[in-house]
This record gives sequence, structure tokens and C-alpha cells, in this order.
Amino acid sequence: MIKLFVGLGNPGPDYEATRHNAGFWWIDALARELKTTLVPERSYHGLAARTVVHGQTVWLLQPQTFMNLSGKSVASLARFFKILPEEILVVHDELDITPGQVKLKRGGSHAGHNGLRDIHGQLGSPDYWRLRIGIGHPGVKSEVANWVLKKPSPDQRTLIEDCIAHSLKAYPALLAGEMDKATLLIHTTKPPRPKPPRPVED
Repeated sequence: MIKLFVGLGNPGPDYEATRHNAGFWWIDALARELKTTLVPERSYHGLAARTVVHGQTVWLLQPQTFMNLSGKSVASLARFFKILPEEILVVHDELDITPGQVKLKRGGSHAGHNGLRDIHGQLGSPDYWRLRIGIGHPGVKSEVANWVLKKPSPDQRTLIEDCIAHSLKAYPALLAGEMDKATLLIHTTKPPRPKPPRPVED
């Protein structure tokens, strides 16, 4: 079961609407769903919320260390409350997935994502769950750094927000440890809305 939900991003208004902060957007949406509020927690180097759902204590966390040092925040909270890597879900932006798609997986490499790289090192294990929110790829490797720190287009932002809303439906299954069910819910996308018929011309 997931006891700690972590969203990755960079702190401050300059980064708030950038692609790299998609993990923050997801945690904000979950906080609204659970009717809880994230507050500064200096001990955990981030914004955090503690709530109880069906008798289970659940933590929400947004590290405020900047992306490259995210592991410091995650490991501080996880170690204090004895939360295991497999009980952690890290939500992050994913270059290799198109906007509007989201994927759930456990373990694996950090694939060059600096936030995941630091979490790997600080936890001493890659065996945590990841929710990968597609932001698309600029097509040129040299443009990646600029791409993730820019705002998505309005259409892309809508697609990302739609996939966040869709994946949130799986949070009860994540809390219950029903990971197969959660995976099915997240990976089953809604069919596109049918276009309205064209008016018949006389």
C-alpha cells in the first residue's frame, strides 16, 4: 500500500507552471480530493500534509529543495516514519510519454531524471513506485533542459490536467495496495469524445 505520495517539481512562482512541475500539480489535485492542505515542514525540507483515509495515515509531500535534491526531502520523511520504498509513490514529469498519457511502474532506472536520480541515492533503492506524467519531448536532446523549464502550450496543459484527473481515480486502489487494479485504472484511457455531426447543407 502507498503511504507516501511525492510530487516532484521546483519551488517558487517562476517554476510553478512549467512542465517539470507536473508532479506538484498532481499532489495539489490529490490534496483537494482529500480535503487537506500542504504546509511547510522544515524537518522534511518540503510542503507536507498528513491525513487519515479509512484508518490509514497518508502523507503528501512536495520537496522544496529544487529538483536535483528531491531525495533529501523524501528520505527524511520516509526514514522518520519508517516508510519503505515500495510504500512510496513518486509522481514526476516524463519526456518519453506524450502529453495526455500517464503510466504507473515500480522500480527501474532513473532514465536521466535528476529528481529520481537523487531519490535513488538517498533511499538507497530504486524499488519505489513512479507515476510518470507525459510532457512530451522537444525532439532534440540539447533542448531538453529548456523544454522542461518552460510552460506547456494551453492545449498540452489541458491534456496534462485531464490525465491527472483520470489517474486520481486510482488513488483508493493505491492506498489499499491494489496495485494491479490501480495500474489497470490508470492505463485504461477514455475514448476520445466524438465530434459533433456536421450540419446538413440544403
